[in-house]
Amino acid sequence: MNRRQFLPILAAPALGATKIKAAFYGTRHSHFGGKLKAVAANASYEIAGVCEPDSAAREKNKTSYKWLSEEELLGDPSIKVIAVEMPPATGLPYGRKVIAAGKHLHIEKPPTADLAPFRELIEEARRKRLLVQTGYIWRFHEGFRRAKEAIDKGWLGEVYLMRATIHTDINATGRAELAPYRGGMMFELGSHQIDRMVHLLGRPTDVKSWLKKTSIGKADGLADNTLAVFEYPGAMAVISTSARFPGHSPHRGFEVIGTDGVIWMQPVEPGTKMRVSMREARGPYKQGWQEIELPAQPRYIGDFIDLARAIETNTPLTYSYDFELMVHETILRASQQI
Repeated sequence: MNRRQFLPILAAPALGATKIKAAFYGTRHSHFGGKLKAVAANASYEIAGVCEPDSAAREKNKTSYKWLSEEELLGDPSIKVIAVEMPPATGLPYGRKVIAAGKHLHIEKPPTADLAPFRELIEEARRKRLLVQTGYIWRFHEGFRRAKEAIDKGWLGEVYLMRATIHTDINATGRAELAPYRGGMMFELGSHQIDRMVHLLGRPTDVKSWLKKTSIGKADGLADNTLAVFEYPGAMAVISTSARFPGHSPHRGFEVIGTDGVIWMQPVEPGTKMRVSMREARGPYKQGWQEIELPAQPRYIGDFIDLARAIETNTPLTYSYDFELMVHETILRASQQI
Protein backbone atom coordinates (compact mmCIF):
# COMPACT_ATOMS: atom_id res chain seq x y z
CA MET A 1 0.00 0.00 0.00
CA ASN A 2 1.49 3.38 -0.96
CA ARG A 3 1.19 6.65 0.94
CA ARG A 4 -1.51 7.98 -1.37
CA GLN A 5 -3.73 5.00 -0.52
CA PHE A 6 -2.83 5.08 3.16
CA LEU A 7 -3.67 8.72 3.93
CA PRO A 8 -7.44 8.46 3.31
CA ILE A 9 -7.57 5.46 5.64
CA LEU A 10 -5.84 7.46 8.36
CA ALA A 11 -8.25 10.32 7.79
CA ALA A 12 -11.36 8.16 8.18
CA PRO A 13 -12.85 7.82 11.69
CA ALA A 14 -14.04 4.50 13.00
CA LEU A 15 -17.63 3.63 12.16
CA GLY A 16 -19.92 5.49 14.53
CA ALA A 17 -17.09 7.50 16.09
CA THR A 18 -17.78 11.07 17.20
CA LYS A 19 -16.10 13.66 15.03
CA ILE A 20 -13.61 16.09 16.55
CA LYS A 21 -15.10 19.56 16.65
CA ALA A 22 -12.52 22.05 15.36
CA ALA A 23 -12.50 25.80 14.83
CA PHE A 24 -10.22 28.47 13.41
CA TYR A 25 -8.98 31.52 15.30
CA GLY A 26 -7.96 34.11 12.71
CA THR A 27 -7.84 34.17 8.93
CA ARG A 28 -4.83 36.36 8.26
CA HIS A 29 -2.05 33.80 7.78
CA SER A 30 -1.31 32.78 4.19
CA HIS A 31 -1.92 29.11 5.15
CA PHE A 32 -5.49 29.72 6.37
CA GLY A 33 -7.34 28.82 3.18
CA GLY A 34 -5.40 25.63 2.60
CA LYS A 35 -5.79 24.47 6.19
CA LEU A 36 -9.51 25.17 6.21
CA LYS A 37 -9.85 22.93 3.15
CA ALA A 38 -7.63 20.23 4.69
CA VAL A 39 -9.70 20.04 7.87
CA ALA A 40 -12.98 20.16 5.94
CA ALA A 41 -11.82 17.22 3.78
CA ASN A 42 -10.77 15.13 6.79
CA ALA A 43 -13.56 12.80 7.93
CA SER A 44 -12.30 12.93 11.53
CA TYR A 45 -13.33 16.57 11.95
CA GLU A 46 -16.38 18.78 12.05
CA ILE A 47 -15.72 22.50 11.61
CA ALA A 48 -17.62 24.51 14.23
CA GLY A 49 -16.78 27.87 12.70
CA VAL A 50 -14.24 30.64 12.31
CA CYS A 51 -13.39 33.49 14.68
CA GLU A 52 -11.76 36.61 13.25
CA PRO A 53 -11.49 39.55 15.69
CA ASP A 54 -10.55 41.97 12.88
CA SER A 55 -13.60 43.24 10.97
CA ALA A 56 -11.62 44.13 7.83
CA ALA A 57 -10.17 40.62 7.70
CA ARG A 58 -13.66 39.13 8.10
CA GLU A 59 -14.81 41.08 5.09
CA LYS A 60 -11.77 40.07 3.04
CA ASN A 61 -11.81 36.38 4.00
CA LYS A 62 -15.46 35.50 3.56
CA THR A 63 -16.30 31.92 4.51
CA SER A 64 -19.32 29.65 4.29
CA TYR A 65 -18.69 28.58 7.90
CA LYS A 66 -20.26 30.29 10.87
CA TRP A 67 -18.50 33.35 12.23
CA LEU A 68 -17.86 32.84 15.93
CA SER A 69 -17.21 35.44 18.60
CA GLU A 70 -14.20 34.88 20.85
CA GLU A 71 -16.59 33.99 23.66
CA GLU A 72 -18.28 31.34 21.51
CA LEU A 73 -14.96 29.99 20.28
CA LEU A 74 -13.28 29.66 23.66
CA GLY A 75 -16.34 28.98 25.78
CA ASP A 76 -17.86 26.12 23.80
CA PRO A 77 -16.80 22.89 25.56
CA SER A 78 -17.63 20.83 22.46
CA ILE A 79 -14.82 22.49 20.47
CA LYS A 80 -11.75 20.34 21.12
CA VAL A 81 -9.08 21.84 18.86
CA ILE A 82 -8.43 25.35 17.55
CA ALA A 83 -6.10 26.37 14.72
CA VAL A 84 -4.61 29.84 15.24
CA GLU A 85 -4.14 31.44 11.81
CA MET A 86 -2.80 34.87 12.70
CA PRO A 87 0.01 36.69 10.82
CA PRO A 88 3.59 35.47 11.38
CA ALA A 89 4.89 35.89 14.94
CA THR A 90 1.57 37.30 16.26
CA GLY A 91 -0.24 34.07 17.13
CA LEU A 92 1.11 33.45 20.63
CA PRO A 93 -1.40 35.59 22.62
CA TYR A 94 -4.24 33.77 20.86
CA GLY A 95 -2.57 30.43 21.44
CA ARG A 96 -2.37 31.21 25.15
CA LYS A 97 -6.13 31.80 25.19
CA VAL A 98 -6.69 28.46 23.49
CA ILE A 99 -4.59 26.57 26.05
CA ALA A 100 -6.18 28.52 28.93
CA ALA A 101 -9.58 27.42 27.61
CA GLY A 102 -8.47 23.78 27.77
CA LYS A 103 -8.33 23.09 24.04
CA HIS A 104 -5.71 21.49 21.80
CA LEU A 105 -3.74 23.96 19.68
CA HIS A 106 -2.48 24.11 16.12
CA ILE A 107 -0.55 27.37 15.77
CA GLU A 108 0.96 29.00 12.72
CA LYS A 109 4.66 29.48 12.25
CA PRO A 110 6.61 31.19 13.55
CA PRO A 111 4.42 31.61 16.66
CA THR A 112 6.42 34.45 18.22
CA ALA A 113 9.73 36.29 17.94
CA ASP A 114 10.66 35.36 21.52
CA LEU A 115 11.62 32.12 23.22
CA ALA A 116 10.47 32.50 26.84
CA PRO A 117 6.75 33.10 26.08
CA PHE A 118 6.65 30.12 23.72
CA ARG A 119 8.32 27.95 26.35
CA GLU A 120 5.69 29.08 28.87
CA LEU A 121 2.90 28.12 26.47
CA ILE A 122 4.45 24.70 25.82
CA GLU A 123 4.92 23.99 29.52
CA GLU A 124 1.35 25.01 30.35
CA ALA A 125 0.07 22.71 27.59
CA ARG A 126 2.29 19.91 28.87
CA ARG A 127 0.90 20.32 32.40
CA LYS A 128 -2.67 20.28 31.09
CA ARG A 129 -1.94 17.38 28.71
CA LEU A 130 -3.05 19.48 25.76
CA LEU A 131 -1.49 19.06 22.33
CA VAL A 132 0.52 21.80 20.60
CA GLN A 133 1.33 21.47 16.90
CA THR A 134 3.18 24.16 14.93
CA GLY A 135 2.39 24.59 11.24
CA TYR A 136 5.64 23.89 9.40
CA ILE A 137 4.68 22.65 5.96
CA TRP A 138 6.94 19.64 5.30
CA ARG A 139 6.65 17.57 8.48
CA PHE A 140 4.85 14.77 6.67
CA HIS A 141 6.55 15.05 3.29
CA GLU A 142 7.52 11.59 1.98
CA GLY A 143 10.90 12.78 0.72
CA PHE A 144 11.94 13.96 4.17
CA ARG A 145 10.64 10.71 5.69
CA ARG A 146 12.89 8.78 3.33
CA ALA A 147 15.84 11.05 4.10
CA LYS A 148 15.35 10.40 7.83
CA GLU A 149 15.15 6.67 7.21
CA ALA A 150 18.36 6.71 5.15
CA ILE A 151 20.21 8.66 7.85
CA ASP A 152 18.97 6.50 10.72
CA LYS A 153 19.82 3.23 8.94
CA GLY A 154 23.27 4.45 7.92
CA TRP A 155 22.65 4.11 4.18
CA LEU A 156 24.27 7.52 3.50
CA GLY A 157 27.36 6.82 5.56
CA GLU A 158 28.54 9.80 7.59
CA VAL A 159 26.25 12.75 6.85
CA TYR A 160 28.52 15.77 6.65
CA LEU A 161 26.52 18.39 4.74
CA MET A 162 22.95 19.59 4.26
CA ARG A 163 22.01 22.38 1.89
CA ALA A 164 18.60 23.95 1.57
CA THR A 165 17.04 26.87 -0.29
CA ILE A 166 13.61 28.39 0.11
CA HIS A 167 13.03 31.64 -1.75
CA THR A 168 9.92 33.69 -2.48
CA ASP A 169 8.81 36.87 -4.22
CA ILE A 170 6.59 38.89 -1.88
CA ASN A 171 4.87 42.22 -2.44
CA ALA A 172 5.23 45.44 -0.46
CA THR A 173 2.48 44.48 2.00
CA GLY A 174 4.16 41.19 2.80
CA ARG A 175 7.54 42.86 3.17
CA ALA A 176 6.15 45.44 5.59
CA GLU A 177 4.64 42.66 7.70
CA LEU A 178 8.03 40.97 8.14
CA ALA A 179 10.35 44.01 8.25
CA PRO A 180 10.07 44.52 12.06
CA TYR A 181 11.69 41.13 12.71
CA ARG A 182 15.48 41.11 12.74
CA GLY A 183 15.66 37.71 11.08
CA GLY A 184 13.50 38.78 8.15
CA MET A 185 13.20 35.98 5.61
CA MET A 186 15.26 33.53 7.67
CA PHE A 187 12.83 33.98 10.55
CA GLU A 188 9.64 33.64 8.52
CA LEU A 189 10.37 31.44 5.51
CA GLY A 190 13.67 29.79 6.42
CA SER A 191 11.88 28.36 9.46
CA HIS A 192 10.40 25.59 7.29
CA GLN A 193 13.84 24.31 6.30
CA ILE A 194 15.21 24.75 9.83
CA ASP A 195 12.35 22.59 11.09
CA ARG A 196 13.35 19.76 8.72
CA MET A 197 17.05 20.17 9.50
CA VAL A 198 16.42 19.82 13.23
CA HIS A 199 14.32 16.73 12.59
CA LEU A 200 17.13 15.13 10.60
CA LEU A 201 20.18 16.25 12.58
CA GLY A 202 18.95 17.53 15.95
CA ARG A 203 20.12 20.64 17.81
CA PRO A 204 23.12 22.40 16.22
CA THR A 205 26.13 23.15 18.37
CA ASP A 206 26.56 26.62 16.85
CA VAL A 207 24.71 28.92 14.45
CA LYS A 208 26.08 31.74 12.32
CA SER A 209 23.91 33.85 10.05
CA TRP A 210 24.14 36.71 7.60
CA LEU A 211 21.01 38.85 7.40
CA LYS A 212 21.62 41.02 4.36
CA LYS A 213 19.38 43.52 2.58
CA THR A 214 19.06 44.28 -1.11
CA SER A 215 18.51 47.90 -2.10
CA ILE A 216 14.78 47.32 -1.64
CA GLY A 217 15.46 45.81 1.77
CA LYS A 218 17.48 48.86 2.78
CA ALA A 219 14.53 51.02 1.81
CA ASP A 220 11.82 49.09 3.65
CA GLY A 221 13.92 47.51 6.44
CA LEU A 222 13.40 43.85 5.53
CA ALA A 223 16.35 41.45 5.80
CA ASP A 224 15.50 39.98 2.41
CA ASN A 225 18.73 38.15 1.50
CA THR A 226 19.67 35.76 4.30
CA LEU A 227 21.90 32.78 4.89
CA ALA A 228 22.61 30.64 7.97
CA VAL A 229 25.23 27.99 8.69
CA PHE A 230 24.49 25.43 11.42
CA GLU A 231 27.36 23.47 12.91
CA TYR A 232 27.13 19.87 14.11
CA PRO A 233 29.87 17.50 15.24
CA GLY A 234 31.39 16.52 11.90
CA ALA A 235 28.67 18.20 9.83
CA MET A 236 27.30 21.50 8.58
CA ALA A 237 23.93 22.63 7.28
CA VAL A 238 23.50 25.70 5.06
CA ILE A 239 20.14 27.39 4.50
CA SER A 240 19.49 30.39 2.26
CA THR A 241 16.26 32.31 1.77
CA SER A 242 15.38 35.56 0.03
CA ALA A 243 12.32 37.65 -0.76
CA ARG A 244 12.71 38.67 -4.40
CA PHE A 245 13.24 35.60 -6.56
CA PRO A 246 11.25 35.43 -9.81
CA GLY A 247 9.88 31.93 -10.36
CA HIS A 248 10.97 30.83 -6.90
CA SER A 249 8.95 27.64 -6.31
CA PRO A 250 10.88 25.24 -8.60
CA HIS A 251 14.15 26.36 -6.99
CA ARG A 252 13.19 25.32 -3.46
CA GLY A 253 15.42 22.37 -2.66
CA PHE A 254 16.92 20.21 0.05
CA GLU A 255 20.07 18.04 -0.10
CA VAL A 256 21.44 15.54 2.40
CA ILE A 257 25.03 14.58 1.56
CA GLY A 258 26.89 11.71 3.18
CA THR A 259 30.13 9.86 2.53
CA ASP A 260 28.21 6.96 0.94
CA GLY A 261 25.09 8.54 -0.46
CA VAL A 262 23.14 11.66 -1.40
CA ILE A 263 19.42 12.50 -1.29
CA TRP A 264 18.38 15.53 -3.32
CA MET A 265 14.90 17.04 -3.65
CA GLN A 266 14.40 19.96 -6.02
CA PRO A 267 11.75 21.18 -6.15
CA VAL A 268 10.55 20.11 -2.73
CA GLU A 269 7.06 20.96 -3.98
CA PRO A 270 5.16 19.53 -5.76
CA GLY A 271 7.60 16.93 -4.45
CA THR A 272 6.89 14.02 -6.75
CA LYS A 273 10.53 13.25 -7.56
CA MET A 274 13.63 12.62 -5.46
CA ARG A 275 17.14 11.98 -6.77
CA VAL A 276 19.42 9.57 -4.96
CA SER A 277 23.07 8.64 -5.50
CA MET A 278 24.55 5.68 -3.65
CA ARG A 279 28.16 4.49 -3.55
CA GLU A 280 26.81 0.95 -3.16
CA ALA A 281 23.29 -0.50 -3.19
CA ARG A 282 21.65 0.18 0.17
CA GLY A 283 18.10 -0.52 1.30
CA PRO A 284 15.74 0.13 -1.63
CA TYR A 285 18.36 2.12 -3.56
CA LYS A 286 20.73 0.84 -6.23
CA GLN A 287 24.29 1.98 -6.87
CA GLY A 288 24.71 5.32 -8.66
CA TRP A 289 22.22 8.04 -9.55
CA GLN A 290 18.53 7.21 -9.72
CA GLU A 291 15.27 9.13 -9.80
CA ILE A 292 12.61 8.06 -7.29
CA GLU A 293 8.96 8.75 -8.00
CA LEU A 294 7.00 9.96 -4.98
CA PRO A 295 3.25 10.28 -4.55
CA ALA A 296 1.76 13.78 -4.44
CA GLN A 297 2.77 15.65 -1.29
CA PRO A 298 -0.13 17.98 -0.44
CA ARG A 299 0.45 20.44 2.35
CA TYR A 300 -1.38 20.27 5.69
CA ILE A 301 -3.05 16.88 5.18
CA GLY A 302 -0.59 14.88 7.28
CA ASP A 303 -0.57 17.44 10.09
CA PHE A 304 -4.29 17.21 10.72
CA ILE A 305 -4.29 13.43 10.34
CA ASP A 306 -1.63 13.25 13.04
CA LEU A 307 -3.52 15.71 15.25
CA ALA A 308 -6.75 13.70 14.95
CA ARG A 309 -4.91 10.46 15.72
CA ALA A 310 -3.34 11.92 18.85
CA ILE A 311 -6.67 13.31 20.09
CA GLU A 312 -8.65 10.16 19.36
CA THR A 313 -6.10 7.80 20.93
CA ASN A 314 -4.92 10.10 23.73
CA THR A 315 -1.32 9.61 22.61
CA PRO A 316 1.48 12.09 21.78
CA LEU A 317 1.88 13.85 18.48
CA THR A 318 4.66 12.69 16.16
CA TYR A 319 6.56 15.89 17.04
CA SER A 320 6.95 16.38 20.79
CA TYR A 321 6.78 19.43 23.04
CA ASP A 322 10.58 19.37 23.34
CA PHE A 323 10.99 19.18 19.58
CA GLU A 324 8.80 22.27 19.14
CA LEU A 325 10.97 24.15 21.62
CA MET A 326 14.20 23.02 19.95
CA VAL A 327 12.98 24.14 16.52
CA HIS A 328 11.85 27.53 17.79
CA GLU A 329 15.11 28.14 19.65
CA THR A 330 17.12 27.26 16.53
CA ILE A 331 15.03 29.60 14.34
CA LEU A 332 15.57 32.44 16.79
CA ARG A 333 19.32 31.77 16.91
CA ALA A 334 19.52 31.84 13.11
CA SER A 335 17.48 35.05 13.15
CA GLN A 336 19.84 36.68 15.68
CA GLN A 337 16.84 37.24 17.93
CA ILE A 338 18.38 35.40 20.88
